[in-house]
Amino acid sequence: MDLDLLARQEAKLIFDRFDEDTAWAIGTKLFAVAKTQNAPVVIDIRTPDRTLFHAALPGAKPANDSWARRKSNLTLREHESSMRFGLALKAKGKTLADHGVDFADFADHGGSFPIRVAGVGVIGAITVSGLASHEDHGMIVDVLTKHLGVSI
Repeated sequence: MDLDLLARQEAKLIFDRFDEDTAWAIGTKLFAVAKTQNAPVVIDIRTPDRTLFHAALPGAKPANDSWARRKSNLTLREHESSMRFGLALKAKGKTLADHGVDFADFADHGGSFPIRVAGVGVIGAITVSGLASHEDHGMIVDVLTKHLGVSI
């Protein structure tokens, strides 16, 4: 995955509004996709101060909750996907530590995507954890492109 594609995804996958009902709709769509794929994932949708949706599918491990928390923390801090941030760091030959970020609380692996609302900015993060980084990220992007009716 390249940085330009990730930037285009973030630029196009923007909500007109986002509330608890929207979180439920996105969360249940992610749950259905994960269930169909027998994906052992945790799905987490949150704002900086509360959880709007959370589910763990069969086979997900407690560590997936920790990874989801850490990936969403990074997205909420940097206002970009954890995949994009991680690849940009790697391209510069840097790590989270070089950026002054504690790995215990933040993760730069794919799977957390910013909830960006038009005219408002980033208000939360949608996170999937349990698959390979690009698969976690891809599951979110696939659901959002269909939900928002956007092509990238």
